[in-house]
Amino acid sequence: MTSPANGRTASDRMVTIRIRRQDAPDKPGTQRWEEFSVPHRPQMNIISCLQYIAANPQTTAGKETTTPVWDSGCLEEVCGACTMVINGKARQACSALVDRVGEPGQPITLEPMGKFPLIRDLFVDRSRLFNDLKRVKAWVPIDGTYDLGKGPAVSQKSQETAYPLSRCMSCGCCLEACPQYTPSNHFVGAAVISQARLFNEHPTGKALKEERLEALMGEGGVGDCGKAGNCAEVCPKEIPLLESIAAVQRQATVYSLKKFFMK
Repeated sequence: MTSPANGRTASDRMVTIRIRRQDAPDKPGTQRWEEFSVPHRPQMNIISCLQYIAANPQTTAGKETTTPVWDSGCLEEVCGACTMVINGKARQACSALVDRVGEPGQPITLEPMGKFPLIRDLFVDRSRLFNDLKRVKAWVPIDGTYDLGKGPAVSQKSQETAYPLSRCMSCGCCLEACPQYTPSNHFVGAAVISQARLFNEHPTGKALKEERLEALMGEGGVGDCGKAGNCAEVCPKEIPLLESIAAVQRQATVYSLKKFFMK
């Protein structure tokens, strides 16, 4: 039997998407769960489900509602913007395939990350992460008023170490999973520490190494890490975050001893 309204047969599989919603940061009273039915398609991802819901904002109960709000950019797991909690795990909605994250017949739950301020629905404000990257000067200092010429050559070994670290997209998965990273403290988290390591080991970037270590030896720095290991478990790019944390802690120790004996 085919429905003339949508061309689907009665036997077509539907995917139930359950979204935790809230209209605004200052309106906790509007927090609620809403369920939507989305026609199943092979290889569909969570973003495609949200796009369908945006075009058809009607709950499974037949209630007209507003379009759910989420963030996204590249849609190919590069920008990190579409991170949300999917079936209890922080990950990117663009690379989360429906057939892999959910069981047939069971709802797929979507929630915003809880470690960042909520803007609306699934959209959060990750400014703290970007401000912490500024705090540790996570960049190569090449600004100048004239052409600085070519930088120093980078060895093959250094490139092999740096490449995995450079894949970080500041998605926030590691921070969402970290028990030490909370809205009430100043811990910078694994992503920022790993980026500090990346630039500390860069032949030009290491010019700011001591300033980075000073920042990371203060409140919220590398010493606040409890080594839970959750960050490495959820990182979508499989960055060696625990290795980075250990490396930066060693750098901080050496720097502390150097400062002590140079007084």
